[in-house]
Amino acid sequence: MQAYPDEQLTRSLFVSPILDMEQLIKDMIQWALVTEKELEERKIILTNFGETLDWDYYQYVKRNPMSNWKSPIQILYASRDNLTSRRTVDDFVARFQCELTVMEDGEHWFHTPEQLAVLNKWIQKNLKGERTI
Repeated sequence: MQAYPDEQLTRSLFVSPILDMEQLIKDMIQWALVTEKELEERKIILTNFGETLDWDYYQYVKRNPMSNWKSPIQILYASRDNLTSRRTVDDFVARFQCELTVMEDGEHWFHTPEQLAVLNKWIQKNLKGERTI
């Protein structure tokens, strides 16, 4: 989204999107039991949950929030997404007038047969009649 904010696409399909990277990084800082000050001092922190916190990237994210998207957006969101809160999704949907589909009891990573079936059905519905590559 950052690379093509002015691109006019027919539509955008977002599956389990990260819609507020700054908030996700703040959450990860808390999960790692460190402070922003510690991250600033150390610059890079490897977490016990397999992610790397990077001060320079965090600053980039803070300076470059998503502010413009011209294409219609359809979002498939899982109700048990542990990376993007429902509040974040609802705020984004209101801001960009998106169409939201929620899979109850789904997870951030669509990977089970049931989740993949919902994903495939959602993609087919949103691309019905469209020529895809």
